[in-house]
Amino acid sequence: MTTPGSRSARTSVLHGTRDLRWETREVAAPGPRQVRVQVRRIGVCGSDVHYYTYGRIGEFVVEAPLVLGHEVMGVVDAVGEGVTHVKPGDRVALEPGYPCRRCAYCKRGEYNLCPGMTFMATPPIHGALAEHVIWPDDFAFKLPDAISDDAGALIEPLAVGVWAARKGAVSPGQSVAVFGAGPIGCTTLQAARAAGATTLIAVDLEDFRLDLARKVGATHTINARVENSLARLRDITRGDLPLSHAGVAVAFETAGSLPTTRLSLAAPRPGGTTVLVGLPPDPEVSLDIVSAASREVSIRGVFRYANCYPAAIALVESGAVNLDALVTHRYTFDRTPEAFEFADREKRTSMKVMIDVG
Repeated sequence: MTTPGSRSARTSVLHGTRDLRWETREVAAPGPRQVRVQVRRIGVCGSDVHYYTYGRIGEFVVEAPLVLGHEVMGVVDAVGEGVTHVKPGDRVALEPGYPCRRCAYCKRGEYNLCPGMTFMATPPIHGALAEHVIWPDDFAFKLPDAISDDAGALIEPLAVGVWAARKGAVSPGQSVAVFGAGPIGCTTLQAARAAGATTLIAVDLEDFRLDLARKVGATHTINARVENSLARLRDITRGDLPLSHAGVAVAFETAGSLPTTRLSLAAPRPGGTTVLVGLPPDPEVSLDIVSAASREVSIRGVFRYANCYPAAIALVESGAVNLDALVTHRYTFDRTPEAFEFADREKRTSMKVMIDVG
């Protein structure tokens, strides 16, 4: 039974590992400073697949039915009191996390570190894999007509890349490397290029992903399955330096594996920077810290992003970043379980799986 102003929303709900079920849930009318959005696109993220397959990511455990999905765009269906910057009919990208807005981190602009963060599809917070969602209006960003629905959903992973490039302080003319040419690697690569990097090296184990990385801006690609990636990287960046002093200005770890984490610490030139974007499954890993310290490598962590959506949208609108090229497979909303099975099974042959909700 729906209440006045509410909507019945068909919703895909995770009840256990590999157990997605359809439910109809009521989505209320938006309250003050809220928008209700009719979802059009949801990108299937690696974290979604991990919850689907294993039921947990580290300390975050699926202990109750959970709605997945946090890479989301849609059309504003209704607005609450006080909402002025968007109106019904506007296409929007939803930034999937909102903070308390009151703590010291929020007041410093570091709201991604807010201890009271609410983030979609992170237990116990529901995501957006539904026909309608309610969200705070200040985390709904209007999309220009030039940006496709697919690209609108992928503003979220691009925001990660923009934040990573900022953390790495990428500047014009620099060399960078991304270790892992998946969606996050390719958005980070493009964000680094937009920041001015001119030598852009993508390292992966799959030619399929490396071909896509080259399509979106990589100047060099290295298949670590068949090449010594560190030796090749140093050869690319050597110039007139001895090999011991060759390397990139900024290395980005974007695969979340132990081998790529080790490589990302070895890849920077002396005085360079390593940015840890992905996280290995084991929180305690063995790393050559002495080598990194003796080369004065700065190590910086990344946790989501803050204040990146406007910049990400502007980069796509200008043509500086191509997100549409990353969508390799598409499923209708009715086939959501198939989309998750495919994304889990075909990691080596797919980049971004997109679910068409609307």
